Order: sequence, then structure tokens, then C-alpha cells
Amino acid sequence: MVEFTRRNLMASSVAAAVGVSAVGSASAQERPDEHDTPAAPYVEGSMKRLSTTAFGAEVTGPFVFETGEMVYSLQAPSTDNPEPWNEGGVGVIDDFQFTFNGKNDEFEEMEPPRTEEEQRKVKTATGEYRLLARAGDEINGGTERWGHQETPDGEDVADLVDESYVGVGDVTDMNFFVSTTEDGTEGYLFTNHETRPGGISRTPLYRDEDGYWQADLERALQVENTDAFRALGGTKINCYGDLTPWETPVSAEEEYGHPRVSGTHTVSDITEEGSGVGIRGGSEFWNRPNAPNVTDALEEHFGDDAWYPSGAWALSGNEKLAYYLGAEPVDREEGENTRRPIGDVFPNRYRYGYFVEITNPTADDPENQQPVKHWVMGRAAWECPEFMPDEKTVYGASDGGAKGIYKFVADEPITEYDDPMDVRGTLYAIAATEVGTGTVGEVDLDVEWLPLGTASNAEVESWIAEYDDVTQVDYLETHAETDWAEDLEQALLEADEEVAINGNQDYITDEEIVEWARQYEEYGPDGVDEELRRVPFLETRAAAKEIGATVEFNKAEGIDAHDEAEPGDFIYFAISSLGGSMTDEQGDLQFDEVDTGLLYRGELDEHYDVSRLEPVIVGPNPSDPESLQDVSLINLDNVMVMDDGRVLLCEDKGRFGRSYPNDALWVYEPPTTITVDSLAVSHGATGEVDLTVSSVPDGIAGGRVTVSVEHPAVAEIVDASYHDRLELTSGPTVGDGSSVEFRFADLEDEIGSGRQVTLATLELEGTGPGTTDLTIDVHALDDDDAASIDPQSRPSVVVTGPPPIGGGGSGPTDAPTDPDGDGRFEDVNGNGRLDYDDVVVLFEHLEDDAVQLNDEAFDFNENGRIDYDDVVALYDEL
Repeated sequence: MVEFTRRNLMASSVAAAVGVSAVGSASAQERPDEHDTPAAPYVEGSMKRLSTTAFGAEVTGPFVFETGEMVYSLQAPSTDNPEPWNEGGVGVIDDFQFTFNGKNDEFEEMEPPRTEEEQRKVKTATGEYRLLARAGDEINGGTERWGHQETPDGEDVADLVDESYVGVGDVTDMNFFVSTTEDGTEGYLFTNHETRPGGISRTPLYRDEDGYWQADLERALQVENTDAFRALGGTKINCYGDLTPWETPVSAEEEYGHPRVSGTHTVSDITEEGSGVGIRGGSEFWNRPNAPNVTDALEEHFGDDAWYPSGAWALSGNEKLAYYLGAEPVDREEGENTRRPIGDVFPNRYRYGYFVEITNPTADDPENQQPVKHWVMGRAAWECPEFMPDEKTVYGASDGGAKGIYKFVADEPITEYDDPMDVRGTLYAIAATEVGTGTVGEVDLDVEWLPLGTASNAEVESWIAEYDDVTQVDYLETHAETDWAEDLEQALLEADEEVAINGNQDYITDEEIVEWARQYEEYGPDGVDEELRRVPFLETRAAAKEIGATVEFNKAEGIDAHDEAEPGDFIYFAISSLGGSMTDEQGDLQFDEVDTGLLYRGELDEHYDVSRLEPVIVGPNPSDPESLQDVSLINLDNVMVMDDGRVLLCEDKGRFGRSYPNDALWVYEPPTTITVDSLAVSHGATGEVDLTVSSVPDGIAGGRVTVSVEHPAVAEIVDASYHDRLELTSGPTVGDGSSVEFRFADLEDEIGSGRQVTLATLELEGTGPGTTDLTIDVHALDDDDAASIDPQSRPSVVVTGPPPIGGGGSGPTDAPTDPDGDGRFEDVNGNGRLDYDDVVVLFEHLEDDAVQLNDEAFDFNENGRIDYDDVVALYDEL
């Protein structure tokens, strides 16, 4: 079996570059005509408005219970709204249940709120939204407040510190329910709070005898107000999250303050310029006393050359974090923090920006909930993770401008590690390339994953711990010549200038990052010095930029797949606003701007990998008429895939160009799609592909479908068979190898509604090197309700590898193979492994057509042609 990207499989490829195996579908599909605007509102499928939130609030934290009811958060509503809509919280829609039939037929689409009375409350298409818990509610026997963090002495942090803490607990986000009963009607709801320090509420819920969900606030608690969480450093800006396949909640830290360089700049830009002025990000000023005021200091220092360090605003929570951890509060002047440095306890900047798993979520003792930060999965402004059903793969989206998308793959299933600190695996960063030209809705993204490094949670935590003793005093003593105790203003002036130019020497330095990148380029991610292995895990964004990853995404705010997703299912990626570094004239992404964002989806392959993203929803432009914007998705935030494959879509924008100012909750129904797998096969060998239909809410009664090979000289269809569940069939008729027709009926209703249904399997033989399309013609397809289905046909490709080197004469008789799945045929002699004889055979037959005409297969030095250095490069792989 081999792995390769969909770029390798495009029909425009000239020669084979892969070995023997089947992979996921691979080809862009035709799309309907769009509006005249460059991006247009566009929906592949359909969606309906289920709810609008109260004025000023975002729609966040959707969750659907097994019983069909749903909750979502009322995040940061206007304080001018009437009670109870003037404070953040979480609520349930009463008297409404999803039926999980895959269709948006449970409700009539809600009319937008027109009056001020309607706009200042939560409105639903059916049923009624009722708040279960609100910010500041007394919980835990009256000892805590819902959404509020406390010092180790039990003092509310909101009572200690500055003006930016207004509305604590108001910014509610993630909601995930952990059931404690088999029928799923009782358990704990975990809710995130986007505060600094961060918060996670655990609220007991139960479904009463009348079928309504109730909250037991008396037993609710703030999980972060425990020694177990403080041992991790607490949390910061807890945004969305996930529920793992093993039923534990995961909270994502949206650490906006993590960028060490602003925008699309790199650390190399700084070392080349000899100065970080105009480039440095907010994290370099992490331990500065009263850090948010650094922007004023930079303006004073550098005048016209001053800049705003990316993420600097998020540093405003650092003093609060220190007090939460136990620092002695410094004196305040007229209600504001002074510049007097904290020198006893101060948060370590490398302890924030991770996925936090509560591994024992139902523990009676709050101290026994066993929180774990997955340090090895990278550090970012995480909006959310998506833990995949293979229990090894985790995707992550980083919010804000010029950010990346990442993937972690554990060496073993995460649940098989006795100690979560032993979880070990590889962190990857996305490298995305636009496929084709046209409007945003017509351009897919080809995806590769660049490995950043391999480590374990324990290893990364040990590196982080080396910076635990850094305080605000160090900022002054490391970077200023003046004694701060004698002249604080002058010391701060000197330190700010030094850090802006040469960087913060209390943490990982610019030189270390650049040296890591140099060694990475020369030796690969596993060949760097031991001391530099920490770089991609502690400075993930900066490291990814240095090796050419696509750190250009703007507000990547949602990732989700079905809880039991299988290969062939889809995973969804939400971009809230397509602008900024995604639409400039630099880098990998140069789209037309769509302020309102879009939704991508990618098909999962057999390893839960994604190699292509296709847009399925594109928002409107500001120039579009109000009536069009009223019915369009604007600034997509959280996404949640339900059990039946439909997707909940949450907004976080507000009015934009609409006639109403409220954010909305939409339910997306994906289109029915018919797909045939792609195949990579060795010359003369055979392989199988499946013909599948996805998103069939009303099942399939029967149909007639033809699959054709465009170039039989590359591959032929040699056999075909139906799925066992189909009882009445004709054929299949293979013909001359160029096509096969399937005609079938599902008499026993074996193919019910579902996300993905396999209809048939085809066997193909590689007849000659090259690439050919596999196309699908649907002559008829009907569902169980006697309605005609008009599916989208997704063509794929077959790639046939090179023939035996030497033509079976003086050379080997077996065709070359690709043992490591990298798209290069190291096994030149075809014996199934890489050995010295492969080097000899390549050298002896380097001028043969079988080698020269298959440069992608044998270009081991990756210079775009076949030469003798390819022989040397192959030898170096032994």
C-alpha cells in the first residue's frame, strides 16, 4: 500500500509516480454557475436557518444530545438586551428534536428577526431557547460563580484586577456532554469560557420525566479552580473543543498572544535585517510589565517605524494568570495595573496554546479529573481540535490572521498509552496550493502535510519546564542596563528597545529557530540537534513558516467530522473570513477576497489523511444585495457534524450587509454524491476500487450507472461485482474493458439512509504507464420515496506505474514498486524492498525509455529530470 497526494493523481500528470494501492477520490468537480461577483454566495447542497441569537452575541458551542435536543452558547450578548439575554450562558432548545434522518424536514426555515424585540432575544424556528446557566450564577454550593476563576485562596480574580475583566464568564463557547447513564439522559456538560485566565465549567444535566433538560447548578463547578489545573499553569482563552472517541472533553486554548512574528514575516526576515523592528509579534513581550502598553512604548521609541505586534492585545491577561497561579498582587493605581514587575510567580508563555483533555471527566472529586495538556500537538491560537476515530489523528485550526492548520499523528492509538504523558507522535503543518483558476467556489486546495518533528508529551513538557522560572523581573534584568529598582521607567525603556531589535533572550531565540530550520533543510526533522527539537513544538507557527508551510489562513475557526467517520467520509474546515494573507499577492494563497468566509470539506483516506479541500459553501460579498445576504452564511465559526451527516453552522459576525443584526445558526444538508475511488497500480498488476454514494437520506431503490476509463491504453476494467446487499442486479457488463454498466434494485431495503453506501467494486489492470480518468454517468438513480436522485458525479484517476526496467530482458522481470509510499520507485528491481541491487539496476538502465519517460518515478533528487545524481540519491537512501 502507498500514500500519495491528490496532486500526483490529477489527470494532467504526464507519468506515473506511485505504486500499488487504492486511495480516496481525486478530482475537482464541475460547479454550478456563480454570481457575477468574483466569489459569490454559493452552496453545494442546501441549508436552513434554525435560530438567531440575541443582539451582540455570537452563536457558539453547538451540541446535539443522543435524544435529539441541542444546546448552544449565548456568547457575549449586549448588556442592553432585556433579561435574561443580557449575559452570556448556555441554553437548550425545548420542544424540538432532530430526527437524524439526514434531511432538513424537521422544521420550517425561520424568518429573520425584524423587530427590535425579536432581535434582542434568542429566536428559533421551532421550540423555544431556554438558558440553563448564565455567567455569574452561584454554583458548587454557593462557593463559586459560573465562569469565574479564583486564586488559590478562593478569591475571585474578577475582584482583583483590571478593567478588561468586565464580563467575566460572559464569553461562553464550547459545549460537550459526557453521559453517565446508558440512555444518555444524565451527565455533565463541559462549557468553555474565553477569558484570561481561561475557564471550563462542569454542569450536571439531567433530562426530567417530561423530556426537558435541567441543570443542577448546586453541584456545578469550575474545573480550573483546582490544584490539578494550576499544576499545568491553568488555561487561557478556552475557545471551542471536541469530544474524543473515548468520550472525554477537550478544550482548545485560543492563545492569540503566541505569534513571535507579525503577519507573513518569518524569523529569518529578522536575522537578515538584523532587527525585529516592524516584524516582532506580541509573544516576545510576554513577560513585560503591563505588556499590552508595549504598543505605546514602541510608538514612542520608533515613531514612524512603530508597528502593532501581532497578538499583543491578548497579553492583557498575564497579570490575571499570575494571580490565579498564586502571585502576590502588585499595587494598583486608580484602578489600573502599575508597571511594577511581578517577581514571585509568573506564567510560562510556553504553557499556553494547547489542547486540554479532561481524562476523568465524571470524577466526584474535582481534584481527580486528571487534566492533561497535549504539549506534543503543537502551540497555537487553537479554535478547535478534531480527534479522529482512528484514535491517532488529530487536526487543529488556529484562529486569527496569517495562521496555520496542523495535524498530529500518534505512533499508537492514544488510548493504548497507559500514561497520557507518554503519547508520542509527529506534528505536521499544512502546505496548500490552489488547484486551477476561477472564482473561489471553483478553486480547490491541494494539501500536503509537512512533518515538523516527533516527540512525546513528556519530552515537550520537560522542555517547557525550563522556562517556568522566568518572570517580569527577568524582562528588565535581562534586557536593560539600568537597575529597575532604582529607575523603573528607564529600565523599561531600555528593555523594550532591546527586545524589539534583538528579541526576548529569556525564551527561545531567533538564532535557535533559524538554525533549526537550516538543520531541518539539510538533515530532515529527525536530524536536528537535540537542543533544537523543542522549536517546532514550542514555536509552532514560527517553525512552520521557516520550512514553507502555508501560514496564511485567515480565521480558521472550525473543524469537524462525524464521530464515527470512516475513510470516504468528509471532514469540514471553516474559514470565517477569506481575506488578509489569503488574498494578498504573496505566498501560496492568492484568492479573491470574500469577507464572509467559506466552508471547505475534504475526503478522508484510509489513514484519515486529507489531500484535497473543496469549497462547498461560499459567503456573499459586501456588494451583494441585502436580500441575498439575508439568506447567506456569513462568517462561519464553529461547525458540528451530526450523526446523520448534516452539519451545524454557527456565525460570529453580526449585521454585515443584512437587514437584521443577529448571528444565525444554520443546518447544512450536503448533496448526494456518487464517487469511484482512485487507483495507483503497477504495470501489469490489478487493483480494486469501490463505487460509492454518499449523503442518501432516503436510501436507494435502484438505478443504472456506467463507469468508464478514458484511456484503456493506461488501464482496463477487467472485472466488476455488486455489493452483497443488492439482490436484483443485471450484469455487470464489462464489455471491452473501457466501461462497465451497473443496473440494480434494492428489493429488501438493505441500503437505508446513510452517509456512505457502497454499490459495487471494480477491478482494473494497469496496461501501460500513464494517467487516465475514471468517469461516472448516472442514467437513473431513485430513492425509497420514489423520488429521482440527481447526484454529483466525482470522477477519479488511475495511475499505472512504469514497466519492468530493462523490459524483462537483461533487467528484472517485475515492475518497480514504491515501498515507502512517497511517490518515488526506490524498489527499482521490483523485489518488494530497497536494496543495493536497485542502485545497480538504475545505473545500468538510466538511459532506457522505461526510466527516462518516467521521471517522476525515478527523480530521487527531485530536480525535475533524470540524471546520474538520482543514482547517488537512491544510494543515500540505503
